[in-house]
Amino acid sequence: MRLPLILAVLAGPAFGQERIPSHCIAVAAAEPQVVPVALEEGLEPDSVLIRYLDHASFAIVTADGTVAVTDYTGYLGTQDVVPDVATMNNAHHTHWTSTPDPRIPHVLTGWADRGVAPAYRLDLGSMLVRNVTTDTRGPFGEGARKDGNSIFIFEAGGLCIGHLGHLHQIPSDEQYAAIGRLDVVMVPVDGGYTMRMADMAGVVRRLRSSVVIPMHWFSQASLDGFLAEMSAEFTVVETGGAQIALSLDDLPSQPTIMVLEPAYLD
Repeated sequence: MRLPLILAVLAGPAFGQERIPSHCIAVAAAEPQVVPVALEEGLEPDSVLIRYLDHASFAIVTADGTVAVTDYTGYLGTQDVVPDVATMNNAHHTHWTSTPDPRIPHVLTGWADRGVAPAYRLDLGSMLVRNVTTDTRGPFGEGARKDGNSIFIFEAGGLCIGHLGHLHQIPSDEQYAAIGRLDVVMVPVDGGYTMRMADMAGVVRRLRSSVVIPMHWFSQASLDGFLAEMSAEFTVVETGGAQIALSLDDLPSQPTIMVLEPAYLD
C-alpha cells in the first residue's frame, strides 16, 4: 500500500502550525466517532493520525506533517520516511537501535545515562514531546534499574497521547501526576515481560484514557486476555486496520479500547 500523504508532507518543510493547547485533565463528552482511516485520505487540521507499525512502534502524524515514531528500531518499512523525532527504550532490540537514521533530527533515548535520568520537553511547533521515567528490572528479570524506561507523552491537536514503553512498575502518585491526563494511551499487554496483566489493567483503569491501544503482545492469547480483563469497563473496537485518526472533538465518551493490526509503511 502506498502512503502518499506521508510522502507529500515530508517532501517539503512543515507549515509551522501552532499547537492547539492540551487540556490533559479535561474529560471528553463527545459520542464515539473514531473510525479507521487511510493515510491517503488526509487529515483534518485538528486531527492526529496514529499508525501501529510493529510490536511497540507507532507513527504519530500531525496535519502539518510532523512525524514522531515510538520505540524506534531503525526500520519503518520500504517507504523512505524520516521522522522528525524518534523515541527509544532499551528493554531489548525491538525497542531501540544503536544505529538510528542520521537524518532524524531528534533521537530521544528513554533510559538513564551514567545515573542521569533523561528529561525531555521538545517543542516541535505542532507537537510537544515530553517524558516521565520509571524503573525497570535488569536483564532476565534480575535487579532494578532506576529510570530504565520512559513513558513518552506527545501533545498534539489538543490531545495528550502517552506511550507506556516497557513499563515494569506501577507508577507512583508522583509519576501519575507528572504524566497528567492521557486522552490516548498505548499499553503493553504481554502479561509478563513488562507487568502481569492484573497490574497493567490497574494502570489503565487509573489513567482512565478515552482511547486505549494495546501493543507489545506476543500471542493472540495475551491480547485476548487483556480484552477480557477490560471488557466490562471499556468498549472494545476491533478496527481491522493499522491506523486511526483522532481529534479532541471526536474522542469517545465511553473509554474505548481500539485494537489496531500492525503494518509497516510499505
